[in-house]
Amino acid sequence: MRPERHDGAGSGGLLVPMAWMCAEYHADELLRTGDLMKPATLEFRAGRDALALTIFLSDGAVAGALPATRVDELRLLTAYGTPWRRWVCERLGALAAAPGGPDPDLALARVAWRWLEETELLAADLEAIGPLPWESAGDEEDPDGQETVQVWTPAWQLGLPLGHLAIHLY
Repeated sequence: MRPERHDGAGSGGLLVPMAWMCAEYHADELLRTGDLMKPATLEFRAGRDALALTIFLSDGAVAGALPATRVDELRLLTAYGTPWRRWVCERLGALAAAPGGPDPDLALARVAWRWLEETELLAADLEAIGPLPWESAGDEEDPDGQETVQVWTPAWQLGLPLGHLAIHLY
């Protein structure tokens, strides 16, 4: 998506990434409204970047509040089991191949995606938790009946479910 304005009348003007900034604003507001994480955490950033990418790549952000149809679309795109990672890579590739000059929105989206892919965060390993507390035999040393197992996971794998939950709470 092309920026909405640029400074200067010539071709050497500064391009302003309005679509990305709007997508990031909406993502930030969704997460803050849900009050799921403190804004200063890496988990919050992962959720914000995953949501911003989803908003931006689903044909850009909208001005003002997100309409209900867009919220439903975001809910479907971020749902568990969807091929979100593949969808992001395909959409970024398509935008990069589009004709035109340098796109500052795409540049910021690619930076966010690179951070989500390359950064690993320590998170609970939900597959290794084992039996639920009410299913345990009660002979564990942990008072909750569970031992917390943590693994390093790409930031997008933590941010995407966080963003999905924030959409549901919106």
